[in-house]
Amino acid sequence: MILKKPLNDVALTAMIPARMGSTRLAMKNLALLDGKPLIYYAVRAARESGVFDRIVINSENDIFEKIALRYKVDYYRRPAQFATSGARSDSVVYDFMRNNPSDIVVWVNTTSPLQTGYDIRGAVEYFLKEGLDSLITIKNEQVHCFYRGKPVNFRTDRIFDRTQDLTPVQSFVYSLMMWRSEIFIKMYEKKGRALFCGKFGVYPVRKDSTVIIKREEDLILADHILCSRKKRKKFSLKYDKIINRSEGKYK
Repeated sequence: MILKKPLNDVALTAMIPARMGSTRLAMKNLALLDGKPLIYYAVRAARESGVFDRIVINSENDIFEKIALRYKVDYYRRPAQFATSGARSDSVVYDFMRNNPSDIVVWVNTTSPLQTGYDIRGAVEYFLKEGLDSLITIKNEQVHCFYRGKPVNFRTDRIFDRTQDLTPVQSFVYSLMMWRSEIFIKMYEKKGRALFCGKFGVYPVRKDSTVIIKREEDLILADHILCSRKKRKKFSLKYDKIINRSEGKYK
């Protein structure tokens, strides 16, 4: 189901980065999940969100131009210097913005194949509602954390905190990043960096979107999830027969 575009009078472009090289998983974006390449799921989610004026695959390799034609989206061939493992995201985004004018650019990551159109739409609407200039998706986790041997969100000199009482730690998911192009370009040209330009905000995503494809075992997990969903469309909560739910008592 394709959703409706927001009423805000702004041009939104989805940029789907698709570098051919990958140090942890070779040709990751073309690896198959449930019979379709990883990049397909980013294109599908971007399209189903209904918020974009353009969807553009951004790659240094023209094999992705054929992928773009297959899925009826646009293709931008980035310069080779922005396609190495050492290339910085700021430079990739800046190059894209300079060659693809748009009010807002949304980086739709191929590494989050379980992200949906509703997830994207929710993040974009939050970005617009809060008047943000930059945003990165996160996951909130209530779990005891250490950093360099020191507790982050709890204390070791008192009784152990319940997890539900902890202040959540917020780790970046990168399933989506977005920026107002004008603000990003100005900051990049002044400072050589701009991911956190202007008014920055974060957006917590559902558990599904936190499944990130970096290695083969991640592909296996995502493939199992996608295939199981085809077999059972809806999950219903059930309990062991030892519990008598009608009386609210144990048998």
